[in-house]
Amino acid sequence: MGETAVKLHLVFDAMTQTKGVYLFDEFDAIGSTRSAHNDVGEVRRILNSFLQFLERDDSESIVLAATNFPGVLDDALFRRFDDVVRYALPDGPMVRALVENRLSSFNMKDLAWSTVTRAARRLSHAEITRACDDAAKAAVLADSASITTDLLAKTIRVRHLMRPSAPGKRGSAAR
Repeated sequence: MGETAVKLHLVFDAMTQTKGVYLFDEFDAIGSTRSAHNDVGEVRRILNSFLQFLERDDSESIVLAATNFPGVLDDALFRRFDDVVRYALPDGPMVRALVENRLSSFNMKDLAWSTVTRAARRLSHAEITRACDDAAKAAVLADSASITTDLLAKTIRVRHLMRPSAPGKRGSAAR
């Protein structure tokens, strides 16, 4: 942790030299509220450094910060970013569109969509995508050109079992 502020400085210096998109993933690790009871001081200093670097940034680069826990982020971050985008978990039609897109090379004409969308409740886009990839892999290994409801529902159930307690919303911010 002692090197984090120094490395942040290097990243912001690089942004002035190399125009690009700079992604800070899992941003809650450094962007959590400064009034947190479990803060040991270092995280507060890192966040203060980040906020100062953002304030001084006049590069043409784009800074993105992504988190699964927007509720723990410090309020000052929301004032520093130009846009805040919240991604809700996918609803039924979104799940269907995602599955159809991801598994378009397979026959899915007999899928029971209500079963699939119900099974996918509370999963993120990424988790549903991984379940689709797992179903595709299983179908290929079984030398099948079709994805069945049972196979997809099984891979979705596995994704539910693999996930930790997750918040209901995912989010990211862009500057």
